[in-house]
Amino acid sequence: MEIIEIAKKIEEKIKLLEKGRQTLAIKAKEKAEAIAEYDKKMAKTIIQMKNEGMPITLIERIAKGICWKEKLAKELAEAEYKNATVKMEAIMAELNGYQSINRYLEKM
Repeated sequence: MEIIEIAKKIEEKIKLLEKGRQTLAIKAKEKAEAIAEYDKKMAKTIIQMKNEGMPITLIERIAKGICWKEKLAKELAEAEYKNATVKMEAIMAELNGYQSINRYLEKM
């Protein structure tokens, strides 16, 4: 590998990290919104079930079943956020590798 190729790879990884930061911010917001939506739906459902006289021992289990779509959205948002952070870590590792190669080539 030549120094110019390595420099281009380093620039590419830096651009990916910049784009990843933006993506991570979006995913964090989506995660927070999904968690809030699930909590809100659960609270409304539990209150409604209590008002209808549902036995307290069953309320939470039944409410979870009723709110399954919100739970799914919450879990998906959390997984996407985690996936974005793992991708950022992988890009940083690649960048570190290219920087090490670059230092080695510069010494030669």
